Amino acid sequence: MAGHEIPEPADRKPVADHSADLEAAAEPRQGCDPAFKHGVVCGFDGSTSSERALAYAVGMARRLGCGLIIVHVANRLPTTVWAGCEPPVFVDVPDHRTEVLGLELACADYLSDVPWILVERGGDICHELEEVGREYEADAIVVGSTQGLVGRIFGSVAGRLARRAQRPVVVVP
Repeated sequence: MAGHEIPEPADRKPVADHSADLEAAAEPRQGCDPAFKHGVVCGFDGSTSSERALAYAVGMARRLGCGLIIVHVANRLPTTVWAGCEPPVFVDVPDHRTEVLGLELACADYLSDVPWILVERGGDICHELEEVGREYEADAIVVGSTQGLVGRIFGSVAGRLARRAQRPVVVVP
């Protein structure tokens, strides 16, 4: 059927412009401190595996002579809007855990050797870690391995991040 075009329906919504998405992705979400450019990003939630990952990331940042970007991804709960069959909406839940983690990190002696910042994000953990890595042009992302049944069933954050990240991912057991 060469030469025939199927007309678009008049009531169809326009498709998203991918070039605009690429331009928006190229712009940083917020200005970041130049001292932390090419640093080490570390996912941290206070668990034992994330503490081991943080210890490794501190040593890595010290050896590289760069800054450490510690990322805590806050909880977001999906809620379904039943009326009108709309797609799921994510609601930000207040997460005071970041403040508690920040105070714990501020008191930690082992962080005194490297410059570090704590960044809070909300959303998908893998996406947010990669996004922070892109914004800071990180040399690596360090995460702890997932332990337990949930990680085996749904896939671990470390595994998903290692498959999709655009920079080296170090998984600390």
